[in-house]
Amino acid sequence: MKEYLDYLRKKYETKDFIKQDPVKFVHLFKDDIKNAELFGFIVSLFAFGKREVFIQKLNILFEIMNHNPYEFILNIEKNEDKLNGFLYRFYKPDDIKALCFLLSEKLKKGMSLGDIFYEKRSSNAGDILKNVYNEFEKSKYFINSQGFSFMLSNPNKNGANKRLNMFLRWMVRKPPVDLNLWNFIEPKNLIIPLDVHVGNVSRKLNLLKRKQNDMKAAVELTEKLKEFNSDDPVGYDFALFGAGVSGFDVIKKENLGILDKI
Repeated sequence: MKEYLDYLRKKYETKDFIKQDPVKFVHLFKDDIKNAELFGFIVSLFAFGKREVFIQKLNILFEIMNHNPYEFILNIEKNEDKLNGFLYRFYKPDDIKALCFLLSEKLKKGMSLGDIFYEKRSSNAGDILKNVYNEFEKSKYFINSQGFSFMLSNPNKNGANKRLNMFLRWMVRKPPVDLNLWNFIEPKNLIIPLDVHVGNVSRKLNLLKRKQNDMKAAVELTEKLKEFNSDDPVGYDFALFGAGVSGFDVIKKENLGILDKI
């Protein structure tokens, strides 16, 4: 199994992966950490639904922010009208404005997004997300609309938190795809971003028993993947996601000489 997963990981964890993935927006700022982490966070919150649709929306948002999300959000009071009419699925303009005001509130105190995550760091990614959410919830800009609640989903519940676990992967793991911008979280403490593709392939490979794609399932899968790489289990996200998107049955038919072991 390790040989098979390593094969798939090598196949998909390449620079070519970046071109069609939302992480490409983060790579635009690989030498500008404040913009990279801030826009990477926003990008991750939009990463649901059809990939080509949300990437198109993010391209529009990037233009609205004049290619400088940090300055746009820092000065959201004079920029908020530029978000009028901008929406995506559940997210209405007021939801997106509230997020920007919430983040701006922190930036104006001299804190970067990385500073917030650093202050709330833990030896477990799930606890980090809970701590950061609890901090955001204190803000006067935190609202209870449907869109905002989906955007900043509550990790204190049992959702898989796929989008934010993906964001942490971008920030923590080493290149070529991820950027290793934060060194205060170790890769071994990350939780795999569990979506439908990853869940389905993992169950077909008997790596995951739990049927629901929730946090318990994400933790169960991550712990199983530690058997193959205890220092970087989330690296297998590329193997499982890539297999799911590309067609797992087709990949299984490849003549690897190892499939008979599965």
